[in-house]
Amino acid sequence: MNHPRRRTAIAALSGGLFGVGLVVSGMTRPDKVVGFLDVGGDWDPSLAFVMGGAAAVYVAVHWGLARVRSRPVFASAFRLPARTSIDAQLGLGASLFGIGWGLSGYCPGPALASIGTGSTDVLVFVATMLVGMVLGARLRPGRTGGSKQRGITASSAGP
Repeated sequence: MNHPRRRTAIAALSGGLFGVGLVVSGMTRPDKVVGFLDVGGDWDPSLAFVMGGAAAVYVAVHWGLARVRSRPVFASAFRLPARTSIDAQLGLGASLFGIGWGLSGYCPGPALASIGTGSTDVLVFVATMLVGMVLGARLRPGRTGGSKQRGITASSAGP
């Protein structure tokens, strides 16, 4: 199996694993998300535990691999965002994302994982999310939507 096919197979396996994790943890249910955001009412902290557990596994695996390998298995280098500044554009985007998340109870990943349910709410959310992404890209002249990244090696990967 050549590298592009292996990358595709790994992406498919990772995406499937992510989707199963979202469903098993209950994070595809908007009421769980709304319950997490309702800190002044009947707060449900389970989303924080799911995010924390996922972040812990990611950090352990990423930094562990970066220490053992000089590069990822299917790429020329480990990639980190080159842009790390917090600016008005990031603040506006985060605010719009949060408003959409709070109003709908859907985050993009869980919404995509929920498409299989056939729920009209999910299908409408995903369709309008995609329309919003296209409109957002058109409102950003000169931007292609990709992000610049810088490669890191095992020697530059700190704890």
